[in-house]
Amino acid sequence: MKQKQFGAIPEPFSALENSKAVIIPVPFEGSNSMFKGSDKGPDAVIEASAFIDLYDIFSDTEAWRAGIHTAESIRERNAEKMIKAVRTNVTQVLKKKKFPVILGGEHTVAIGAFQAFADFYKEKDLTIVQFDAHAGIRTMLGASNLNHHCVMSHAIAVAPVVQVGIRSMCAQEREIVEPGRVFYADNIRDGGNKTWMYDLLNKLTKNVFITIDLDVLDPSLMPAVATPEPGGIDWQLLIDILKKINEKSILAGVCISGLTPIKYNKAPNYVAARLVSNLITLRFNSGLK
Repeated sequence: MKQKQFGAIPEPFSALENSKAVIIPVPFEGSNSMFKGSDKGPDAVIEASAFIDLYDIFSDTEAWRAGIHTAESIRERNAEKMIKAVRTNVTQVLKKKKFPVILGGEHTVAIGAFQAFADFYKEKDLTIVQFDAHAGIRTMLGASNLNHHCVMSHAIAVAPVVQVGIRSMCAQEREIVEPGRVFYADNIRDGGNKTWMYDLLNKLTKNVFITIDLDVLDPSLMPAVATPEPGGIDWQLLIDILKKINEKSILAGVCISGLTPIKYNKAPNYVAARLVSNLITLRFNSGLK
């Protein structure tokens, strides 16, 4: 079956050769979570994207005119094979000088992207910025280091990491978290330390890869996640931070993961699709930097 295109964008704007952005769906779920179904997330986002307006009223631009190609889904069930496939596919997109948008699935799908970006920018500078409710820096959970709670330990191994919106971690993570590089939800949601945005931006390098687990958002807006945590950030704060990052650095790529669709509430699917569109708009609203 032919892959549906994000935003129902017709050719030639959805053709790979005409597209600056390439969406890579990775419907993978392998870890134990409170709610199951994150493997249905990518298809739900793409389905919802057909109903959003791709015109952005704030920048007076249309994201689809940059060209958005949706690649065939990576449907590996084995975590090691999935990570290898993501790494290969993202590398190919980067070599074509296009903007990769990895669409998960659980957050584990980001590991292959971390590796691909670290390889591609090995002689340049790269920062990985994580938006998440959970620290995700456990070295192991049970007998595996490929659990979604271990994702960011793989990022830290290949590049500097900045964590945003964190409000849950285990005692082990508290011992190894890097002070000054974690921006807790409580400190940024209601103002908190007024210098936090400056501190965050000051830690960025020229190129930034953004990984967003949708549970960074408060469950009142994004209930459709595997492990919802109260006290999350709101939509406008997330967008404001992304705008500031885009002003300071080059958005080299993004991974959006964690949507766990709810059968009778499709609003979160639409929110996730809007976030994808907004990120592509941010990257290309003033031309290719």
